[in-house]
Amino acid sequence: MRKGDYASMINRRDFIKGSAAGAATLAAAADLTRSVFANPYGKPVGLQLYTVREQLEKDVPGTLKKVAAIGYKEVEIYDLYGMSPAAFSKLVKDNGLTAVSGHYLLNVEKTEWEKKVVEAKELGLKYMVHAILDPPDRKSLDDYKRHVELFNKNGELSHKAGIQFCYHNHDFEFQKFGGVTVFDYLLKNLDPHLVQFEMDCFWVTHAGQDPVALMKQHPGRFPLLHIKDLKAGIPPSTEFDAHMGLFTEVGKGVIDWKRIFAAAPTGGMKHFFVEQDYCEIPPLESIKVSYEYLHKLTV
Repeated sequence: MRKGDYASMINRRDFIKGSAAGAATLAAAADLTRSVFANPYGKPVGLQLYTVREQLEKDVPGTLKKVAAIGYKEVEIYDLYGMSPAAFSKLVKDNGLTAVSGHYLLNVEKTEWEKKVVEAKELGLKYMVHAILDPPDRKSLDDYKRHVELFNKNGELSHKAGIQFCYHNHDFEFQKFGGVTVFDYLLKNLDPHLVQFEMDCFWVTHAGQDPVALMKQHPGRFPLLHIKDLKAGIPPSTEFDAHMGLFTEVGKGVIDWKRIFAAAPTGGMKHFFVEQDYCEIPPLESIKVSYEYLHKLTV
């Protein structure tokens, strides 16, 4: 072998070794990047604060600090615990959190909506969400017709303030009145410009429906998602029954979250919030389990 050939062989071997090492370094860096930004689509994991309501009633500052320490970056509020919007907003921000959305009930939507829109602006909210209809308010399709009129009107008021109004579903919206499924009626008659939806993937699944199919059938209508898991062995039902035995932490139940998050951009997802109505372990432990699952979920 000529001296030049030997040198060439050595250089080629060093190049291959160097290339392999470089590739390994790049792969490790990519793994690290995926680990650091592993939330679905790199979006912050949010929490509906109703999940830790008992803790908040005792200690608002301490509970928000613990929520932030777990890793949550966004919250959805439902109560200010006697604080002013400005004071509550400061407390949220001081803990490195952002209040994105808030939940509201029908009596407030009927009588205090303009006031609540002003408060939502003070809180910096992007979304105001109708939370739930009580049984007396959902006995017929005529009830929903009245609600649609109110929600479109309130959606116009919030829209003028730069806030999107949304409707949060449970399972009872999949009941039928005279052959008409309530959820279909709402999707058809709520003005998509004024009223969008916060899809609760748990309640859709509990009703025997498919969140992914709904996202594909109604693209762009679901900017907000609620994320909680359904225990195995629970039969489908459109009768609302939020007892403890239904719920479990995200990733521990039967819902296929990878499939749902893969379809979420089609549905229009902008934010998602962990919400567990009842926890069988301490709520702060529960939301940590759900956060850790979501933080590692790749789509």
